[in-house]
Amino acid sequence: MKGLRGVIGRVRGWRRGWHERSKLERIDLYTRLTLCSITWFFAVSWGLLPLGETLDEGPVAMALGGAFLAANIAQSVLSNRNLTPAFDDYRGTEPFHPGRLRLPVALQVLMTGLLVALAAVGGVKEEGLVLLVLDLPVAFAIPYVLIVPVRRFLLHAAAFSVAVVALLAAVGVPGGLLFGAFVSLVVVTLLVLVSARPSVWSLSVMWQAEEARDMQARLAVAEERLRFGRDMHDVLGRNLSVIALKSELAVELAQRGNPAAMDQMVEVQRIARASQQEVRDVVRGYREADLPTELMGAQGVLQAAGITCTVEGADGPAGIGAPAAVQAALGWVVRETATNVLRHGDPRHCWIRLARTRDAVVLEVENDGAGATRPLGGADGDDGGGSGLAGLRVRLGALGGSLSAGAVGDDLFRVTATVPLTARPDTNGRLAPSPEPSAAPSVLPEER
Repeated sequence: MKGLRGVIGRVRGWRRGWHERSKLERIDLYTRLTLCSITWFFAVSWGLLPLGETLDEGPVAMALGGAFLAANIAQSVLSNRNLTPAFDDYRGTEPFHPGRLRLPVALQVLMTGLLVALAAVGGVKEEGLVLLVLDLPVAFAIPYVLIVPVRRFLLHAAAFSVAVVALLAAVGVPGGLLFGAFVSLVVVTLLVLVSARPSVWSLSVMWQAEEARDMQARLAVAEERLRFGRDMHDVLGRNLSVIALKSELAVELAQRGNPAAMDQMVEVQRIARASQQEVRDVVRGYREADLPTELMGAQGVLQAAGITCTVEGADGPAGIGAPAAVQAALGWVVRETATNVLRHGDPRHCWIRLARTRDAVVLEVENDGAGATRPLGGADGDDGGGSGLAGLRVRLGALGGSLSAGAVGDDLFRVTATVPLTARPDTNGRLAPSPEPSAAPSVLPEER
């Protein structure tokens, strides 16, 4: 019973790990497993079945067949182990160490010799020999085709084919079988070439596109930081220069006993307070959420990251008649959900919908990456006042609103925020609930 539970637990773990991967990571894993399985498919079918004939051909044939099978299994294991370094070499992330080919080359020579010996003692005949020839180069060729140019691979394959056919002819294999063996080697060479190399090339292109998308998202964030830095420089640069000059003037006047020094210091104080207010305005514009700005920013950043973003019902927040306090609260929701889509998932489309009810505004943010956002109170480390979805729920709850998040179907994830129109800021400019917050009613048609 415990063993069965352990197996079920491992299966669930594999399933959970599969769903936690991005779409590109799934394609990557699928491609690698496919190429690994091709090696074993050939080894079990064309490499194993013909060896059954050796059981009736005496101990020598049986020994040669067993040795060929053992060498084939070892070559398949090495092929699977060398596949990941071959992937990395093809993508240019890490070169393939030539020393990893020494043992596979030795095994390939051994398998060729065993095959020729089997043909010489009559251990396999006709169709069985052709099938063994088909299986002979597969395990070695799959990683090898990824680490050498196509022309070199074809030249080496042609030389190997000629050598195998010549050795078989030397031990007396008939001409018809020699022709079949040669055709088999040509077919399997082309099969490996058209199955392995295009698959890895496509995967490499997708990884490059993914890296470019991540770079675009980082550039968008960096551009916003530069904009904030320029705003701070423009606000503080001139005022600090004036403060420095007036302070020096006040020092000179004070040293001379001139009462005008007092007037200069008063002016310095006025400029300093004005600068403080201007800095607060800049920081408030950067830190406080404004719905129109957040909608434009989310759309721009998501599209820069390769995610199609559609905004519906936002012909203008004024068009839905929402007060400034409600727009600010919804702006925080847009900012956080857009950030979560970028950080935690791999969607291709995102929809942002605004609708007005009788006395509330409803915002829906939906994307087609079911794992794109984490559940409320999840792994973001929120304590209720942070910037994650749990923090948003507390923020909206203080206004009499609500926030829900969860998967919708197999691929969609939706965050729904409802804020009553009676929400208002408190005396410090922060959002606060109205004295009598009303419950959010059912959604009515959007007012244009």
